[in-house]
Amino acid sequence: MIRHLVLFKLNDGVSRDEERVQAGARAFAALENEIPELTFWECAWNITDRPIAYDFAINSAVADKDALKRYIEHPAHQAAAAQWREFATWVIADYEF
Repeated sequence: MIRHLVLFKLNDGVSRDEERVQAGARAFAALENEIPELTFWECAWNITDRPIAYDFAINSAVADKDALKRYIEHPAHQAAAAQWREFATWVIADYEF
């Protein structure tokens, strides 16, 4: 199994209350039902307000590297990520468990 973690940081001046940001969050939430490779999926807004904190997180899992590749290349994932590129940056970590 591979854990796929993503932490998003909203760009300066961007608020999570903006409709485009809320639409991006909804797009990621919908992936759970759109991408069959996902064996685990959760995403949510950070609840703490610390200077080093990121704003939004995805915690997911897939069976193997091939499934991770299919997930990343899936049109629904690509469309959701494209929305976030407009207002955020992110870091990822993928590891086997």
